[in-house]
Amino acid sequence: MNVRTLCLGILSFRQMTGYDIRKLAAEGNFSHFCEANYGSIYPALSQLTKDGFVVFTDEVIDGKPPRKIYSITDKGRSYLFNTLNKQPGPDRFKSEFLFYSLFQDKMSPEDFRKLLVRKIAETRDTLESLEKANDCCDHQPSHFALGYGVAMNKAVLDYLKNYLASFDHQVKEADNLSNED
Repeated sequence: MNVRTLCLGILSFRQMTGYDIRKLAAEGNFSHFCEANYGSIYPALSQLTKDGFVVFTDEVIDGKPPRKIYSITDKGRSYLFNTLNKQPGPDRFKSEFLFYSLFQDKMSPEDFRKLLVRKIAETRDTLESLEKANDCCDHQPSHFALGYGVAMNKAVLDYLKNYLASFDHQVKEADNLSNED
């Protein structure tokens, strides 16, 4: 998926500012679908406007510069729905944590354990955030996407906790062996 399609999808729910779109795409419920940041959202919105897929109105608030409020057009909805009727590509997963874990044998046990514990905490936070979003959402298709994220993060959390227990056991056995010498 590209940033343009992500912006159209977000705007299909309601009109909003570029800032609101960026916040949802970078930190909110839409942050799980594709990489989107400030440097990609605004050029995408500009191109979508040129293509006639979105329009904007200037909202003037006393003492502040005008804000652009973006809305999807019928042409934009048609483009979005045509895009959604195509098969998506395979999911891509990139993880700095997994890269670091490839070199756990080069790290001290304490440092790798800290890495695992931090990843467990991050995964718990993500899981909690997804569960909260799912609890307060009344959009059935969103329940599927959020439920999928919850299931994936629960599996990751279980794996990490089991691995940590095994890792701690191996470190303890190695310490016992070295103390016997």
